[in-house]
Amino acid sequence: MSTPFQQSPYLKEQKHFPNRDLLDLSGQVDIAYIDIAQKINARTIGTFGLGFPLVTGEKWFLSGSSTSQQTLRQLYTFTAAGNIAHGIDINAISGFTKIYGTFSNGTNWYPLPFVDSSAVGNQVSVYVSSSNIVISAGGSAPTITTGYVILEWLSEI
Repeated sequence: MSTPFQQSPYLKEQKHFPNRDLLDLSGQVDIAYIDIAQKINARTIGTFGLGFPLVTGEKWFLSGSSTSQQTLRQLYTFTAAGNIAHGIDINAISGFTKIYGTFSNGTNWYPLPFVDSSAVGNQVSVYVSSSNIVISAGGSAPTITTGYVILEWLSEI
C-alpha cells in the first residue's frame, strides 16, 4: 500500500523478542506496544452508550485532507413514534454519518427505517431535526412497542 490510509489494521501474530540484552528487549517492547496500540485504535469500536456519546474509532478524511475527523456515536431508546430529544448541538458538528436502528411490535423486530414494499402506509421512517430524532409510522405500519436508534456524527473535536 502506498499511504498509511490504505494500510489495514493487521497485526502480525508472532514476534521474536531479544532474550540476551535487557536494553534491546526494552526497546522492542516499546515498539511492539506502539504497533499494537496503533492497530487496535485503527479498528471500529463496538461500544454503544445510552445517554452519552462515545468515540466510534472511525477516521474520516474529507475533501482530500490528510487531517482526519473522528465520529461519535450515541444510542437512544423509544417506545412509540414521535420525537426524541437528541441533545446534540448540530451547529458544532460537521454532519451525521449514520442514522439507523431497530424496533419491535412485541412479536417481530424490524429495521429502522422500515419499508414494506406491499403497502406504502406500512413504512416507519426516521430523520434528525435540529433538536429531535423524529420517528414517523404510517397508518398500517407495525405498532412500535420498543426500539433503538443510533446516531453517528462527525465531531469537530
